[in-house]
Amino acid sequence: MLAPAAGVCLLLLVVAVGLRALHTTDGTRAEPPASPAAVRLLGRVALGADTAPARAVRAVRDDQYAYIKVTGHATALDGDTGATEPTDDSGELWTSVDGSGRTLTRDRGGDRWDDAPGPGSLSAPTYRYLEALPTEPDALLARIRRESDPQYGPAVDSTVGADQGAFVTIGELLRSGSAPPATAAALYRAAALIPGVITVPDAVDATGRRGVAVARAHNGERVEWIFDRRTLRLLGERTVLMEDGAWGETGTVVESIAFTAGGICDRAGATPPDARPGG
Repeated sequence: MLAPAAGVCLLLLVVAVGLRALHTTDGTRAEPPASPAAVRLLGRVALGADTAPARAVRAVRDDQYAYIKVTGHATALDGDTGATEPTDDSGELWTSVDGSGRTLTRDRGGDRWDDAPGPGSLSAPTYRYLEALPTEPDALLARIRRESDPQYGPAVDSTVGADQGAFVTIGELLRSGSAPPATAAALYRAAALIPGVITVPDAVDATGRRGVAVARAHNGERVEWIFDRRTLRLLGERTVLMEDGAWGETGTVVESIAFTAGGICDRAGATPPDARPGG
């Protein structure tokens, strides 16, 4: 009975998203809703997060750390000469579960300790902060829009906009490595409510792993979340140019991150004994 019920839920989500996004609150035509393919894929990914193995949802203590390891690169632009050059974004990150411990970053430059993040926020999420977020998709998306407005809203003359800002913010929360399974599932379902979200049939992460992506384009760039076709595990994220510009030609990948390990460990600097591959 589980499979038919899940299918019905996905169908209802597709219909609901389509009806909700046809018009803005003032009755004018809005950007197209998330594509049916994107809604279905995000629904399947969310269902997988909801049914995560027991080891992934075991009791997490306040004195522990969320761990994430990434391999990646980005493109830096020299504002004076216009020249671009690659940068290495690979590294490991340990974030205190309750925000009381200092954050450790380990990369080619060595170890760097930053101040404890405290209770957490959208820009500095902790496990406990994410655990406390609403899991109802509409409520979660509304909160993300509200709390990310100071960064992407009109008050700061941002050209990103509310929809792209929400999509980028959700991606950042997922790539933090701190999201509990129930929160990750809710984040994927909230992303399915954002207009303009599509799928990309073939995408490659920073380590060369191929998968299918959920993406959103804005201002000549497309942000992609890449998933394994079989397991639907989040493999990584990349940003691709959709038009020629200062950063490169159409099709250039200006940022690419692959999630290679993650989990919960007892102290900063340690590797979780059951570190899972990927995101």
